[in-house]
Amino acid sequence: MLCLSLSACVVEPARPAVIHVAPPSPPVEVVPAPRPGYVWDRGHWNWREGRYVWIPGHWRAVRVGYHWVPGHWAERHGGWVWVEGHWAP
Repeated sequence: MLCLSLSACVVEPARPAVIHVAPPSPPVEVVPAPRPGYVWDRGHWNWREGRYVWIPGHWRAVRVGYHWVPGHWAERHGGWVWVEGHWAP
């Protein structure tokens, strides 16, 4: 019975929030010297409570066979949406 009730559930992917204010230019961020086994994930602006807040860069452990694609703001749907960073083959 549970399987039948769950099969009727339709889950749509969350649509990213569209922000109608362009993100500011990023501040100058000093990138630390390389660390073996890690990749630097640069800082970025995050939209929080009606304003942009700076999130500093940080290290991410390397995933063998993948490269890090940084998150970024993209102009879409008449505004700006945040595209999450991710590992790509």
